[in-house]
Amino acid sequence: MKANRYASGALLVLLSALAGCTMMQPPQPDPTDAKIAEIDRRLSALERILASGALTELTVQVDELQRDNAELRGRAESLEHDAQATASRQRDLYLDLDNRIQELERSLQARNIAADAGTADQLPVPDGNDRANYEAAFELLKQQQYSAAGAAFGQFLQTFPDSPLADNAQYWLAESSYVTNNFEQALSQFQVVLSDYPRSRKIPDALLKIGYSNYELGRWDGARSSLEMVLSSYPESTAARLAEQRLSRMSDEGH
Repeated sequence: MKANRYASGALLVLLSALAGCTMMQPPQPDPTDAKIAEIDRRLSALERILASGALTELTVQVDELQRDNAELRGRAESLEHDAQATASRQRDLYLDLDNRIQELERSLQARNIAADAGTADQLPVPDGNDRANYEAAFELLKQQQYSAAGAAFGQFLQTFPDSPLADNAQYWLAESSYVTNNFEQALSQFQVVLSDYPRSRKIPDALLKIGYSNYELGRWDGARSSLEMVLSSYPESTAARLAEQRLSRMSDEGH
């Protein structure tokens, strides 16, 4: 009996100690409560944003940016279309201009051919004297109408063989052939100046051009001979200076 009382007392002491320990430990927080509190905080923040109108303003700005983007895209497409249309118009204008230029060139060529044909058997000034016809032929030469000028000088020489201007006319006849790259014909015509007009003031120039014509024809000995003759016979002339330059060029080229 006495042992039972001791056991009961010990049990009561143990239970009291356990109750004290339980009361001393604090309760642990519930994770669910923390999550609910976080959601409440975020909802409160959104409510404040909505209340301030900031979200609405951002939405409006996004809409405006989308409209601006659409407008810019439309302008870009319009500019691209305009650029293509402009390029097409420029091509058409270029082709039209090119066709018109070609037509004009053909017309001018036809007129020059007609003019050459018209002057081949008549003087530039049919009722004029030798000087008037010489000056008219020389004017054609200055206008670079070389075929017409050559025909006019040729007719001049037939009509006025004894004119004091005949040597000049013969020289310019040869020059008309030279400038059109008809070097063989020019060579023979310049030689006529030497043979038919030995006292002409055009002799140095004719000798120079004989040298030039031989040079263009690849006849190096003939070219050098004529050019050296200019230097020895007319050393103070402009033709001599030009002859010296051409001889130097020939040496540089190995001719």
